[in-house]
Amino acid sequence: MLILGSALVGCQTYNERVSAPLNAFESGNFTAARTAFADPDTTGSAFLSGVEAGMSAFVGGDFEGALVEFHRAQDASESIDDRATLGLSALRESIATLALNEAQSDYMGEGYERVMMHVMLGLSYLAQGRAEDVLVEARRIDELLTTEQELYDTEYGAGGIGHLLSAIAYELIGKPGEAYIDYQRLQEKGVGGSLAKSALLRLSESLGRSDDLQRFTQEFGEGQQVPEGWPSIVVIAGLGIGPAKNEFKIDVPLPDGVFSMAVPKFSDGRTPTQALELRFPESDIRVRTALIENVSQVAKKNLDDRIGLLTVRSAGRGLLKRQLADQMRDNKRGQALGLLADAFTVFTERADLRAWRTLPDTWVAARAFLPPDEPIAIQLAEVGGDVVPLGTFQLLEGETMFVLARALDSGLVAHAVGGELVEAAPSASSPGARAAARGGLTTPDSLGPGTSTPGADALRRSLSTIQKGTVGTRIGID
Repeated sequence: MLILGSALVGCQTYNERVSAPLNAFESGNFTAARTAFADPDTTGSAFLSGVEAGMSAFVGGDFEGALVEFHRAQDASESIDDRATLGLSALRESIATLALNEAQSDYMGEGYERVMMHVMLGLSYLAQGRAEDVLVEARRIDELLTTEQELYDTEYGAGGIGHLLSAIAYELIGKPGEAYIDYQRLQEKGVGGSLAKSALLRLSESLGRSDDLQRFTQEFGEGQQVPEGWPSIVVIAGLGIGPAKNEFKIDVPLPDGVFSMAVPKFSDGRTPTQALELRFPESDIRVRTALIENVSQVAKKNLDDRIGLLTVRSAGRGLLKRQLADQMRDNKRGQALGLLADAFTVFTERADLRAWRTLPDTWVAARAFLPPDEPIAIQLAEVGGDVVPLGTFQLLEGETMFVLARALDSGLVAHAVGGELVEAAPSASSPGARAAARGGLTTPDSLGPGTSTPGADALRRSLSTIQKGTVGTRIGID
């Protein structure tokens, strides 16, 4: 009786429990969001606590703090990740476990969420100039995605962000041949747009792959040549907020009781813009981002591949609860206990709505090459929306500077990593637009503009082996 009674006590849904920290995140209060998400009681899951707090720290520009949180999530999901890399049978065993209520089981992340966790680890390492660690995460992304696709015998069209991280890291350590393979994979998956096309033209020429260069030139057109040693700026950005899980529930009245089943379904993600532009206000060059990965689309497909199993499990629980109700009706106090059991059935059969809520709807990226040792003003802008002045930077020959950004309804947040900040940016063009533009790699709360860390020197020496390339495509030209 006590067990049944406690089960009937109303409780918040998962989406309701995380609404306050999610609102803080979306409004730009990343410190408050991280603090709230870091409390395991907020999410009820060590995995979700780690990834949500990690994303809050990352978007806020605290890359070291992000690594701490993402590693906490990684520790929580390590067992299922290990099963995934061991093989399909071990992973199927963990997925097929029957729970009395999905939301009561330990949540270690959906397959796509564990892939995204390694993406964020890779981005956090990239922000610190740790290219070798980025490659480790990129390999992990590929392993987990391959296992997930084999498990459900499908193709997700995912992994674009992993290939981009891998390609960039290989170029940073002077292995353009390996990067070339990743850019080819981006192109094969139909993502990467002008960024991937430009890279394939650039690398096929520098690597002496004349047949490939001829084929790509016929397919993409001539690329704009740049002088040897020109540095580049790479933008990697998340747009909007990914989908939330909602409940689809069926309560079927029966002559002697009720049968209930519930499964999750994803709502659509949302984004304030479909693309960003890297702008150079002293010239007419604007480089638009290309789609790298549609997170919402992958999440929905991943759930669709599991919905049959979830439906069977929910129906199985519903039948077990019906049997319990029938047994109670056979008791001397059957009518009262039967009604209580019916209420237990209705209130306890709930879909598991837990999900990584701070993930973006999509990942986009762009790249532009610039003359070295010349101060140049840089802006990042939403197409038709916020403009974030990053400041005036000077880049060394062969250097790569990164702009890590997130577009939210409250505004565009951007962090410039690398380069020498010559002149700080003026105020952003809208109250919601925020930027942390600085020379070198810094933690925004502790280091000011122009302060460097050891990782900054590595970035300022990066890509020195690249001899020739193509300028980022201007707006309106593909």
